[in-house]
Amino acid sequence: MTTTIERTIRTSAAPDVVFPYLVDFRNATEWDYGTVSCELVSGDGGPGTRYKNVSKFAGNTVELEYTTEQVEEPVFVITGRNDTTVSHDTITVRPDGTGSSVTYRADFEFSGPARFLGPVITPLLNRLGDNTARTLREALDRL
Repeated sequence: MTTTIERTIRTSAAPDVVFPYLVDFRNATEWDYGTVSCELVSGDGGPGTRYKNVSKFAGNTVELEYTTEQVEEPVFVITGRNDTTVSHDTITVRPDGTGSSVTYRADFEFSGPARFLGPVITPLLNRLGDNTARTLREALDRL
């Protein structure tokens, strides 16, 4: 089962500031509502770069290892994995007036017992998407 959340926000920050900020996934602690810590494991930010991300979700601490898949303006793709979850995240940054429009899409695939929790997880992921849209806008507007 795949669950998708997608949000688009507008920020006053220009794409040439927003895109590199988001590509440095360590900054997720500032803009991703659930992220508690995000450490660079290896790489230079380009494809193959790996991060250890620790998040709070539904009262639980969740650790994912993210790998950067694509960095080609305006699109940044990163995939996180652990034993029960794959999160395939696509971030698109486009000019919008003097600022930017940012679309964040996350496709979640669950395995093991978690795959049966769709009816419970979907509303929680939607709330996470709404909260992340808010914190993303706030963080980008500060740039």
